[in-house]
Amino acid sequence: QVQLVESGGGLVQPGGSLRLSCAASGFTFSIYAMSWYRQAPGKERELVAAIRSGAYTYYADSVKGRFTISRDNAKNTVYLQMNSLKPEDTAMYYCNAHKRVLTNEYDYWGQGTQVTVSS
Repeated sequence: QVQLVESGGGLVQPGGSLRLSCAASGFTFSIYAMSWYRQAPGKERELVAAIRSGAYTYYADSVKGRFTISRDNAKNTVYLQMNSLKPEDTAMYYCNAHKRVLTNEYDYWGQGTQVTVSS
């Protein structure tokens, strides 16, 4: 059974930091691209950061220089270190695992963890 379990969200003041974790199980974690998405109320879900199995990373322009994605294949866990948080970072953050094999796509989602940036 595939599971992605996020943790680490919460309430933080502007300028503060949080570290999100996503623990994966039920699939071969090391060969999947892992991503963090977020969705704010009334907005579409957006890609925040991604890391491939070979450690290539991608960041949305809005978080470059503030967020860092990393993965520990030995622990089947992906992290999102978020620094210098802004109120506009407030959203539900979701972990995603993705892999394409020929014409088949494998896509798994976690249940989300809430991040609220407010004074």
